[in-house]
Amino acid sequence: MAVAQEARTLPSAFASSAPPDAARRVMARLDALALVSQEEGRLTRTYLSEAHRQAVDLVSRWMREAGMSVRLDDAATLIGRYDPGSGEFAGRRTLLLGSHLDTVRDAGRYDGMLGVVTAIEAVRELAQEQQELPFAIEVLAFGDEEGVRFPRTLTGSRAAAGALAPDDLSACDADGITLADALRNFGCDPDRIAEATRKREDLIGYVELHIEQGRVLEKAGRALGLVSGISGAKRARFVLKGKVGHAGTTAMDDRRDALTCAAEMILAIERRASETDGLVMTVGTLELAGAGVNVVPGAVGFSLDLRAFDDAIREREYEAVVADCEAIAARRRVSIRAEVFYEETTVPCEQALVATLKKVLAQRGEDDALSLPSMAGHDGLAMARICPIAMLFVRCRDGASHSPDEHVDLEDIAASVEALTGFVRQLGHQFRAEA
Repeated sequence: MAVAQEARTLPSAFASSAPPDAARRVMARLDALALVSQEEGRLTRTYLSEAHRQAVDLVSRWMREAGMSVRLDDAATLIGRYDPGSGEFAGRRTLLLGSHLDTVRDAGRYDGMLGVVTAIEAVRELAQEQQELPFAIEVLAFGDEEGVRFPRTLTGSRAAAGALAPDDLSACDADGITLADALRNFGCDPDRIAEATRKREDLIGYVELHIEQGRVLEKAGRALGLVSGISGAKRARFVLKGKVGHAGTTAMDDRRDALTCAAEMILAIERRASETDGLVMTVGTLELAGAGVNVVPGAVGFSLDLRAFDDAIREREYEAVVADCEAIAARRRVSIRAEVFYEETTVPCEQALVATLKKVLAQRGEDDALSLPSMAGHDGLAMARICPIAMLFVRCRDGASHSPDEHVDLEDIAASVEALTGFVRQLGHQFRAEA
């Protein structure tokens, strides 16, 4: 098709702004999903739970209403496909949009779900225009981005990327249920999970819209922002062994207190992170074995989450933390063991996709769109193994995240629908122009 014909078949990225009912529809669906929970009075929806099944059924209906065919892969990722093209682009590739449906415990209603529901609305808008796109679109609703139920994370996206480790399916939840058995109970076949892997040559890229989880956009007065990349992360578990003692009879200078040792380590970690630009470290869990009000703690475990956009800084500072903790342990006569259980390197967003998003934001009057890194992990970390990725952040009040306090204004949801729909249109222009 000639470029001149393109102008007649595809409107400009923002030929018309998203109608008010589009934003209201997205908000209503987010409200509906917020009621799908495994806990009364708060939103908790873990991977492969009954609440996850209910969410899959609900979102499947919305996908079909938007004009998509729907299937569930064997990692329990819900996939809605919209393929309105003609024979001219036979064998054409697929653009992936989406996010995740699982939540942390006592979650907000926007983290993950906003990206899924907005992508469905974007497809609905395109379907109503009856456009013949030069590529197919798939909306992916992953089920395990948060990693709450099992000691794994990004299971759905790692399956799509062919990056599941051999022992992942044997991981157990708190009730001793393996991931493999949970998948079977959900109606999936873990023995065929390799079939969820996508082929690189079939894909254009993966684009995710997500709340910012910070206050950069809010402080700048912007609804939307471009993401430069997703920070890498390292997670480790530290296990300390001292000596159990009686709280009344063990003299202070005879103690090998694992808990006070851990406390000193945690403060040292906080101090190092505070003094290092571009670094954040968090001790999120603390475990005491045989704890009692009248017992000197003899065994303690704690987690460390360490993130930096610069991979070299992250590796250097992890080694420094281990050295600091070993020195503290030696002085307090406590043994220490550190085990890394999760690690991802930083993933930059693909410049061509970012440039298209930037052009779309410019059409909205944002010629100087903000660009910022994501210090939170996303499914794009896994998807980058098989295709280019890009992300668009949406302003969230007070930067609230993983909390019921998450809030996105209706006007910003309207901007999100416009931007994502405009991105697909603009990408269609570019593909046709290059044909």
